[in-house]
Amino acid sequence: MSSPVRIIGVDPGLQRTGWGVIDVVGNRLSFVACGTITSTAGDELAGRLVELYDGLEAVIAAHGPDEAAVEHTFVNTNPTATLKLGQARGVALLAPAKAGLSVAEYAPNAVKKAIVGAGHADKEQIQHMVRILLPKATWKGPDAADALAIAICHAHHRQTLARALRIAGA
Repeated sequence: MSSPVRIIGVDPGLQRTGWGVIDVVGNRLSFVACGTITSTAGDELAGRLVELYDGLEAVIAAHGPDEAAVEHTFVNTNPTATLKLGQARGVALLAPAKAGLSVAEYAPNAVKKAIVGAGHADKEQIQHMVRILLPKATWKGPDAADALAIAICHAHHRQTLARALRIAGA
């Protein structure tokens, strides 16, 4: 039996950044932990980004993931909000990279397709499938559930890549 690979999924947001940690052994997924890091609304942007970074750094130190996956930023109609989200996403990429983890990035539609089978699923469908795939998982709020979905998406994609490499090497 191979040793587990621990994956942290991150759903970046300036107000709330969700995180979810799973273990993967072959095709088996196991829930480890999840939560949400919040920044203080009304504080200056730099301080809020520090709160997110410190929170992610603590989660990474506490759970010791081997790999990370972060969701791509979607573009919304408010350019200022999009820029702030992009900065929070930068923190979500930086924290695991500084910890020495490889960081994969996935578009929201790719995550939805990996979890539900359709690229335009709603949050309730995603949460339902996360409950099926990780029956011991519990979370408060959709950000942590989304982060678990991102981790599951990475688990599925990394297995496909490993199979392709085995076939190419055979």
